[in-house]
Amino acid sequence: MLSRCMLGIALAAAALPAQAADANAEINRAWAAGYRAAFTCSSLWNGAGKSLDAIERDELTGIYPEIEADVRTLKADVDDKAKSVSVRYRDDMPPRIAEWDSREGCVTLPIGAAPRDRSDYRPGRPKLDDKAWPLGDKDARAPLPRAPTRYERAVMASAEFGGRTSALLIVKDGRIAVEHYQDGHDIHTAQRTFSVAKSMAATLIGNAVLEGDIDVAKPAMIADWQAPGDPRAAITTEQLMRMASGLTSDTAGNRSDAIYMGGASVRQWTVQWPLLNPPGSTFRYANNDTLLAAQSLKAARQRALDELNAKSAMIRRGPALDPVDFFDHLGMTRTFIEHDVDGDYILSSQVWTSARDLARLGLLYQNDGMWQGRRLLPENWRSFVTTPSGPQPEGPFGYGAGFWLLNKSEGIPADAFGAFGNRGQYVVVIPSRQLVIVRQGYDDDKNRLDIAKLVRAVVEADAAR
Repeated sequence: MLSRCMLGIALAAAALPAQAADANAEINRAWAAGYRAAFTCSSLWNGAGKSLDAIERDELTGIYPEIEADVRTLKADVDDKAKSVSVRYRDDMPPRIAEWDSREGCVTLPIGAAPRDRSDYRPGRPKLDDKAWPLGDKDARAPLPRAPTRYERAVMASAEFGGRTSALLIVKDGRIAVEHYQDGHDIHTAQRTFSVAKSMAATLIGNAVLEGDIDVAKPAMIADWQAPGDPRAAITTEQLMRMASGLTSDTAGNRSDAIYMGGASVRQWTVQWPLLNPPGSTFRYANNDTLLAAQSLKAARQRALDELNAKSAMIRRGPALDPVDFFDHLGMTRTFIEHDVDGDYILSSQVWTSARDLARLGLLYQNDGMWQGRRLLPENWRSFVTTPSGPQPEGPFGYGAGFWLLNKSEGIPADAFGAFGNRGQYVVVIPSRQLVIVRQGYDDDKNRLDIAKLVRAVVEADAAR
């Protein structure tokens, strides 16, 4: 017979799995409330905005299975005047809150946080609709013949390639040749980029390289790694961009739920992970690597500004100092780069943008970093981000520095590369063909677009002209 002490230990041990399950259910419900608040907020007010019914259909289905049921049942309270969304998930806890800013989109507050003082109003984004394409939207479309173009014929069967397409653009020789949207979407509808944001981060780093603010071959400027003997101090910004930091993370792919759904600090979440492999030795796709590269960029920008201020009373102003200003300079004024409560941009995933704005990003690379007669990226930057230097991922696509490579795909030009994001977000650039292909979607695990098939069909149509 078990002693009373042993019986107590046995009962406690038996209760552990149930307690763990209860704890997981509680945190998943808190994540779900944060997810619903964030996605409702961003979908309502970023870009042209969406209706609540469309948000339910598009944004709150096909998501992480452990939170989807709670996301669907929790109620979102929308304050149109304050531009905020709150979602209550427990009676004894404050609601989860997401607050919108007309310049940078929505901020998801940490679990347990109260609404912030937002009296420091800042003006919204410029509207450039009347400017000529690509800066604005005037004369963006190439003149269309009465009969379907070769590109339209090629993509009419795009449903055969899988997924659920919400927007599809084909830009040929700098003009839009094909542009299709699902019902309820238009040229200003913004969707979450998911990991296409990583390519945007690489673009901002490129602009900083052009201005001499950062050297990506040098160790990343992460203050938390500078203690004597910390091996992470050797990790370079380039290794972070190439997913070759050697750092570990909580999950493969590193979902960053604490940031995306919990409102956690980008810096606190990303700097904590230990080194698992020598830097530059292994490929591990992780949100943290891009977020850390963005942290290094921020520190490098600040150092450059401090050095300039020490030499001159004039503070330099320009598109490179502020990511929002940089993308506005490209005409990407429906692009919202969201950040945490500390003001750190979440450039691994939390960017909302329109299909035309993604086409503008593609055109910047098609033009090798030139925009409206001005160089915004170094002359060799396109080559740098599309060179598969260092360890490579398994699978059908290679990886450069913030961009995926279609160099293994049969029937596609060797110089094709792209920005890829979850749920079917793609920007593919083929400089040799003067083609940019943009596809946005609401794919799920059961129904995904085969991007290589779509690109191949467009390339074949282009070759047949």
